[in-house]
Amino acid sequence: MIRVTEKESNYQDLDKMSVHDLLTNMNKEDRSVPLAVEKAIPQLERLVKVTVEKMSQGGRLFYIGAGTSGRLGILDASECPPTFGVPFDWVIGLIAGGDTAIRRAVEFAEDDKEQAWKDMLAYNVNKNDVVIGIAASGTTPYVIGGLTRANEEGLITGCIVCNTDSPIAQVAQYPVEVVVGPEFVTGSTRMKSGTAQKLVLNMLSTSVMIQLGRVKGNKMVDMQLSNVKLVDRGVRMVMDETGADEETATILLERYGNVRKAIENSKAFKE
Repeated sequence: MIRVTEKESNYQDLDKMSVHDLLTNMNKEDRSVPLAVEKAIPQLERLVKVTVEKMSQGGRLFYIGAGTSGRLGILDASECPPTFGVPFDWVIGLIAGGDTAIRRAVEFAEDDKEQAWKDMLAYNVNKNDVVIGIAASGTTPYVIGGLTRANEEGLITGCIVCNTDSPIAQVAQYPVEVVVGPEFVTGSTRMKSGTAQKLVLNMLSTSVMIQLGRVKGNKMVDMQLSNVKLVDRGVRMVMDETGADEETATILLERYGNVRKAIENSKAFKE
């Protein structure tokens, strides 16, 4: 049986299309992605809830994947500390082939069933950790092996895949299956499948961080103030939340170095 991600494109003779037709047809295909994600929300909800539960008990979130899927996991993991002010080892992205594979493909790295668990061991895995395998095909050995071993060690496992009834979904305790259909370029899962995985990862990590108290109202009050733009955003947050003028908000932010702390201490500062 040919998996959906490998089925022939709905379009023929791409090499004969005009640039306008190429872009229009790719955009037409991309419209199906959020609809496929919507259908997977019940599965994703279960995964988010168990992840929050485990992280509340001191666990961490691991993403494991190969190729595009692995890179997307690393991207999501790397954005959590600056966005939510969490430690760098709260959300960890691992890719088959190691950091070299982030920029350049490492041939056959994804075929090693033992390596994902070895990669995780470097982080002193514990039973409160959650491991999520990311693979468009749902067949990547690196991911299957990592999830299988995680199950054996008593960890919670989930996955984000773009086929139904895949080997990875059968191994994962909390599978999320987002079926976007054939790719515009046959088998090129960096396209719709990659977009779907990025959307799900955004939803997953953001929901988890909100549930863990890393957002106040709709504000990133724990974000790292790592450039002028973010400092300016932080000043405006303090102004909005406290009613302070810009000068006072700036002083508060400089003194406490954190939007949340500036807001919490604003009353004492005024007194």
